[in-house]
Amino acid sequence: MVSLGGMAGKLNKGMEMFGTVSMNHHFVVRIDKSSYDLGTWQSASGLAVKWNKCEYRPGDNGNTLYVLPGQISYTDIRLSRAACSDSATVQDWLAANAKKPAPLSGAVQLMDWLGFKVVEWTLRAFVPVGWDIGGFNATDGKPAMESLTLAHTGFLSDNST
Repeated sequence: MVSLGGMAGKLNKGMEMFGTVSMNHHFVVRIDKSSYDLGTWQSASGLAVKWNKCEYRPGDNGNTLYVLPGQISYTDIRLSRAACSDSATVQDWLAANAKKPAPLSGAVQLMDWLGFKVVEWTLRAFVPVGWDIGGFNATDGKPAMESLTLAHTGFLSDNST
């Protein structure tokens, strides 16, 4: 019989083999001050930030060009997973937003295979801007995929307060 401490040691050894990179990740959307738990998601895309490029060429300095970061913009986040019992909660949240839109704060968390948070992107304000479910075909043997698209005001801690 292996003791609990022995199992923990073996688990730590296994973790060392992978380092901080896990074999399987999933995503969790955490909403602050909300009764909606949107569950776990298989994939997330669109966690991106871009600065518009501002170029300045002074008239008295030859061909010298200065490039500075300009206005910041964020892309929409698209989450996908196999449709599941959490899909009903998403539908409830979408219906509530359709009746009374209200931006929420929260985070998208990347979780490792053991359920521990690897990294978190805190969203200052987000709203749903799209939802879809893939086609249903029982002969494919594949689950119906649900996707949720969120617009947000940013995830960088760049507000001056």
